[in-house]
Amino acid sequence: MTHTPQSHPLLPELSEAVQSGLPTAISDLGGLVRIPSVSWDGFDPAHVAASADAVRGLLEGLGVFDSVVVSTAPIDADRTGQPAVLATRAARNGKPTILLYAHHDVQPPGNADDWQSAPFEPTVRGDRLYGRGAADDKAGVMAHVAAIRAFTQVVGSDFDLGLVAFIEGEEEFGSRSFSNFIVQHRDELAADVIVVADSDNWDTETPALTVGLRGNVTFKLTVATLEHASHSGMFGGAAPDAMLATIRLLASLHAADGSVAVAGLTSREATTPDYSEARLAEEAALLEGVHPIGHGPVLSRLWDQPAITITGIDAPTVVIASNTLVPSVTVKVSARIAPGQSADDAFRALEAHLREHAPFGAHLTISDVDKGNPFLVDTSGWAVAEATDAMREAWGREAVQTGIGGSIPFIADLVEVFPDAQILITGVEDPDSRAHSPNESLHLGVFHRAILTEAVLLAKLEGRA
Repeated sequence: MTHTPQSHPLLPELSEAVQSGLPTAISDLGGLVRIPSVSWDGFDPAHVAASADAVRGLLEGLGVFDSVVVSTAPIDADRTGQPAVLATRAARNGKPTILLYAHHDVQPPGNADDWQSAPFEPTVRGDRLYGRGAADDKAGVMAHVAAIRAFTQVVGSDFDLGLVAFIEGEEEFGSRSFSNFIVQHRDELAADVIVVADSDNWDTETPALTVGLRGNVTFKLTVATLEHASHSGMFGGAAPDAMLATIRLLASLHAADGSVAVAGLTSREATTPDYSEARLAEEAALLEGVHPIGHGPVLSRLWDQPAITITGIDAPTVVIASNTLVPSVTVKVSARIAPGQSADDAFRALEAHLREHAPFGAHLTISDVDKGNPFLVDTSGWAVAEATDAMREAWGREAVQTGIGGSIPFIADLVEVFPDAQILITGVEDPDSRAHSPNESLHLGVFHRAILTEAVLLAKLEGRA
């Protein structure tokens, strides 16, 4: 006999509460989007502080937490991290504790001319809300807030489930104080289940639970060949300029098909869902006639193989370029590391490759190294089963277990400090959200279903013996 999963008895009431609260949730999200809380160096940290204060107000307004504070932790002896918000409510009568994570900082907006509407002015067009942070990850913040609102509207404020909300303020700038923060607040952050609302869904109608994450290694690479610029007509053709050396060196990182060609970077063997190159071309916005790179199943390339991208370059611009040999060029290298390999090992492989392939005896300097380990979720725990049931009930479809090409390096830190906690990586994004890019947006139907999923999950955990 086929087993038919039963919906949670409170699903109708929770659905009504989420639906009635959706306009308020969207309005509150818009208020957060208006705060330009870019956590990168060079941007005003007062905006991140204002964002933290706004999040604190939202969590205090729920009326369920014993404590809501804004807190910072050191990065090192000389620097302090951006403000995070920490809210706690102790569990009672043997109930589990759930930690809800998101981040309130955002990426820089980039060129304002590339946006169809102002990046920090939330704008609804069709079924999407546009704005920097509308999806990544202020929608994650509001999914937590709105889910707790709906849950307490249905069950009341006198419940036994333990609740922790941890809303970070520097995820987009490498979570530099994260490891110190969770050690500093170890007791307050301890939980049985950790929900990280910072991933995406299979599409706008199908939920996903992320179970695999690539790691990352990023650094600045400076290639130098000359002590100073020299006349390109007098010395070009004999003296190697840094741009030529940089182009040759960067080209060595990839094979002819565009796959990574660095010895020592590993791949993971795993079965992936069907995903066509045509779908990749559409979702990644390939220009007509441009074909995908790499080999193997598309999702293997995105989830289980390494990737290397040059995300920035410092060199004379075309406008100010003179007829000289460039003495040095600096680039930003961003490598994604397949699950199963440590970021330390990957960095050693990258550094060895670059030094071995430096052309013409070019001098290399590597600086500002940032590393994050990949992660695989243990899907055998009861929390995964509860979460996938909650997704099915909220979305009306079974969840897809996915990997993700991006990285959330701090999850490895969470596992190290809280090894017994079960990790659930969820999200409010979809393939068209364009996180980090101009015209970032949130699909409002996905937002609705993500809130309902979490409200149902809270009810399920409250009911656990």
